[in-house]
Amino acid sequence: MDAFDVPTQPIDGQKAGTSGLRRQTRDFMAPHFLENYVQAILNAIGGAHGKRFVVGGDGRYFNDRAIQVILRMAAANGAAEVIVGQNGILSTPAASHLIRLNKTDGGFVLSASHNPGGIDADFGLKFNMANGGPATEQVTDAIYQQASTIANYRMLEAQDIDLTQIGDSMLGDMRVRVIDPVDDYAALMETLFDFDAISGLFRSGFRMAFDAMHAVTGPYAHRLLEERLGAAQGTVLNGTPSPDFAGGHPDPNPIWAHELMGIMTGPDAPDFGAASDGDGDRNMIVGRGAYVTPSDSLALIAAHAHVAPGYKAGLSGVARSMPTSGAVDRVAAAKGLDCFETPTGWKFFGALLDAGKVNLCGEESAGTGSDHVREKDGLWAVLMWLNIIAATGKSVGDLLADHWQTYGRNYYSRHDYEAVDSQVASTLMADLSAKLADLPGSAFAGLKVTEADEFAYTDPVDHSTTTGQGIRIMFDGGARVVFRLSGTGTQGATLRVYLERLETDASRLHMQADDALAAVIAAADEIAGIRARTGRDAPDVRT
Repeated sequence: MDAFDVPTQPIDGQKAGTSGLRRQTRDFMAPHFLENYVQAILNAIGGAHGKRFVVGGDGRYFNDRAIQVILRMAAANGAAEVIVGQNGILSTPAASHLIRLNKTDGGFVLSASHNPGGIDADFGLKFNMANGGPATEQVTDAIYQQASTIANYRMLEAQDIDLTQIGDSMLGDMRVRVIDPVDDYAALMETLFDFDAISGLFRSGFRMAFDAMHAVTGPYAHRLLEERLGAAQGTVLNGTPSPDFAGGHPDPNPIWAHELMGIMTGPDAPDFGAASDGDGDRNMIVGRGAYVTPSDSLALIAAHAHVAPGYKAGLSGVARSMPTSGAVDRVAAAKGLDCFETPTGWKFFGALLDAGKVNLCGEESAGTGSDHVREKDGLWAVLMWLNIIAATGKSVGDLLADHWQTYGRNYYSRHDYEAVDSQVASTLMADLSAKLADLPGSAFAGLKVTEADEFAYTDPVDHSTTTGQGIRIMFDGGARVVFRLSGTGTQGATLRVYLERLETDASRLHMQADDALAAVIAAADEIAGIRARTGRDAPDVRT
């Protein structure tokens, strides 16, 4: 087995977004594209010599071939060991846990998260650091710098490693350990939650439906929910990972998880429903006829986390991404907890978690997690909800009603305008930014603007500053609209509009969200001119 250098040159499109590099699958399959990016990562972290890594992904199309390339390149660059999930499968939170458990130097996570998969869909790759979390802004910038100047990459001439068999083998001088992808993660979950109480819940006749969306959490959910906790066989739906997610869109929201929503609103609905996404880091929580917004889920978990054994000492603090509703802020204030508002992207929670300032984090795009790993974790959130239900004896609907009665309700919705012409989207945002100073005191759709700014963040731990993180417009009475361009799409631009209004009147806590937010929705369009600029009469997705 010989290592050799392959001449190359920089390729456009290798600047990472909020969570690694996501492009169309055919881009990654093009000559040198994947190899350039992998070598750029290795160069940016000071080389691979003597280092140990974790590698795995969500099983989407090209996952298996990309892993073989990464293994040969790691070996050619002098890595000592790589730990790989059997068949190349690892959920993102499981990969984070393996990095931390085995004290490796980082890991390669192959996924485009909730984006569709297949040869004509999307693929992604990100590097997670030794703490198990996504690469920091500084490392991401260094990777891009390397990708922009690359002249060659190193490759090992070798046969593929058999990833179907658990065990160790050698690739040149590098050890490859193929492991069960679920074992270590399942053991971690058992240290955090009261499995006996949850098992008792299922023995009492409690019924659940979990939609794995033909994605990576299928094997994890089968093992934990059905085999370990005793949920009925058939509780896990769509539990076999598929390279193209069976033609679906593995995003756990009411639009794409419509099969689960149909079950949960049907005449014989189970007590509890949940779903996860392509790589297992997002979640959706549903009760019988009751959808829980991600923002409300984070707030309710903050209020009840102490019932789970791993959090019985209470929370050290909480953090949310800026577009996430202020619901968790109200819980934190009532409990005397520090609450941090960060830019979008889980990497911004890393410094807070490592410093012990927080041990619960969440974002409105269906991500929730704690300090057990350095990624958001879909199944963790599901198990936390099951633990809360087991401890309180209350349904999802009753838990929500009690929560709103105690803390008030932050009515909330996100409107996504997908594949908008990039120039149109950029101009819309630039025009909004230019008139921010003139907005306070103005009224739109009957709402008076009190503040308007472009969100910037100074990390309280490392004091780094991140700017340009979305436009915020606040109104009298606690209403708010946020405008952002998403960093997770692969075609055009996705304009995201986040709409929020606080309600504390006990007689108005059970309205339909669109009705409660009607004035905020109208004000957002009046301020930004979304319909006129995009030609869209309505968003593509509402969550």
